[in-house]
Amino acid sequence: MVGNLAQAFRIPELNRRIIFTLSMLAVYRLGVFVSTPGVNVEALRNMFDTGEGTLFGMINLFSGGALEYFSIFTLGIAPYISVSIVIQLLTPTIPKLEALRKEGDSGRRVLTRYTRIGTIILALFQSFWIARGLESQGLVVDPGWTFRISTMFTLTAGTAFIMWLGEQITEKGIGNGVSIIIFAGIVARMPEVMVSTIALARTGDISPLAVLLLLVFCIATIMAIVYVERSHRKIPVQYPRRMVGNQLAQAQTQYLPLKVNMSGVIPPIFASAFMVLFASMFSFSTSEFWQDIGSHFHPGNAGYNIMFVVLIVVFCFFYTAVVFNPVDVAENLRKNGGFIPTVRPGKQTSDFLYSVLNRLTLWGSIYISAVCVLPQEFYFSFGVTQFAYVFGGTAVLIVVGVTLDTASQIESLIVARNYEAFMSRSSKSKGGVAAMGKMGPRLIRK
Repeated sequence: MVGNLAQAFRIPELNRRIIFTLSMLAVYRLGVFVSTPGVNVEALRNMFDTGEGTLFGMINLFSGGALEYFSIFTLGIAPYISVSIVIQLLTPTIPKLEALRKEGDSGRRVLTRYTRIGTIILALFQSFWIARGLESQGLVVDPGWTFRISTMFTLTAGTAFIMWLGEQITEKGIGNGVSIIIFAGIVARMPEVMVSTIALARTGDISPLAVLLLLVFCIATIMAIVYVERSHRKIPVQYPRRMVGNQLAQAQTQYLPLKVNMSGVIPPIFASAFMVLFASMFSFSTSEFWQDIGSHFHPGNAGYNIMFVVLIVVFCFFYTAVVFNPVDVAENLRKNGGFIPTVRPGKQTSDFLYSVLNRLTLWGSIYISAVCVLPQEFYFSFGVTQFAYVFGGTAVLIVVGVTLDTASQIESLIVARNYEAFMSRSSKSKGGVAAMGKMGPRLIRK
């Protein structure tokens, strides 16, 4: 990975992509510290410190620390993720959306426009209730409709800007823009939390042995994530002898790799986005009924863990079905003459792939649920709340997953670049040999 990164900086196109991505992330991090006008930030931070064990910490984590400053990026990318989930859920059930998905790039552009519009509407709704909640908590300098409207436009504009940054990173940078932004927000807080944890050990609030255990458990979690993310099931696919152009291709056996975690880091991100949405509704509600319900869904409580695991399992199966369609794979294998040994082409092949995929997704969902819940519970048992948020399973899974995906994309671009350079040199050498072949008889005659 380090070698590929060093080689990437020597390739002009990749160098520009990496620099562009880092520049966009720097702009995002600067915006985190720009506070929304009309809010008593000091009082808000005091309330935030007293509510570390609540979902404030999770909201603050996925906003990159923007909540404690109540910056223009307080809502973060969560509204965009929530609307994307809804659009993807509705696409198979609404014929018009399904037709747009099958139209290719033009249809995807229309779906992207619907997602943007929905993001703006949801951000306006969330920001209004956040403004009402701040007023009810006495955290507003001058409450009233002027503050509410200005907060709605400010927070919505911040979410729209982050959405635009993510799209620009995806198009002109490296990796998935939304995942990279969440990754940057988590990584930016890691040094601060690590220093504060060491300070707790110096003051005697926790023992040095506890800090060592926390670090060892964190490293073990990272190693387990890397091992599972690199694991896959190889399904043999045989191709008989066939004519390719004017040449006869020999029979060969290839492998169809199916990852244990086909959905990547999307399920915990989606599940966390829903939990953050619920948190903003419960925490800023003026109703005691909803606040009482929200008190049962704080991180570390049984209600929170059950809800979180259920959402992860649902999104694992849902997103795997989105990214891998066994029917299409079976049809492509049949058209190319490929078949899986002992399995008949067509429907039996798709049924076989469905069964394998369901088993892998089941184990993948169990793995993601364990990684997202167990480390955080382990850290909570030591009383280090901020460490549990920033170095918990969800955050570490996102960081490691995004790092591996980005490294794979960099490697693919390097391989493509080297292949193009090799083909270019090969064509030049063939041209030189052909020219020498034409000049050969003249030289002999002379």
